[in-house]
Amino acid sequence: MQHDRNPTKQSNDGPDDDMIAFASEVFDVARRGDAAMLDALLSKGLPPNLRNDKGDSLVMLASYHGHANAVRVLLEHKADANLRNDNGQTPIAGAAFKGFRDVIETLLEHGADVEGASPDGRTALMIAAMFNRVEIVELLIARGADPDARDAGGFSARDAAEKMGAPDTAARLARASAERTRPPEA
Repeated sequence: MQHDRNPTKQSNDGPDDDMIAFASEVFDVARRGDAAMLDALLSKGLPPNLRNDKGDSLVMLASYHGHANAVRVLLEHKADANLRNDNGQTPIAGAAFKGFRDVIETLLEHGADVEGASPDGRTALMIAAMFNRVEIVELLIARGADPDARDAGGFSARDAAEKMGAPDTAARLARASAERTRPPEA
């Protein structure tokens, strides 16, 4: 006996079409940075660590699109500041890539790991250095990022900056490394 299957009815196979459409809209709310709507949804029980089909959390989407207030709201509702996507990327790395200082500050204020590296060992500092984002390099170093950390290929943030033709961050990282190795004055 064959049963007709209603595609909008919940099945044991996964979420129904309405739920998928709702989730899609929620991810768009995070991308747009609608902090008030996120707050309302989270207050009604939306899981703060909801992730899309690529593993991007709401925090990742808001971070990558530069919405510090939305990130703050999500983190205040106990979203994980370090939740990686399916590629192993962190929200702080996404914000460093895009150059969003206020997002990085918000993430760090709520427990983001300044050294949280992707599976290939790249840190937010390395990413910021590659794109000559001096202000973000300064911030990350001030917050404890290791300028001498190495990725899986053995490259430091300074190496990455030099390879990408980012002279300002390469120079700043050279100074940071020298400061770390300089013996304390007696």
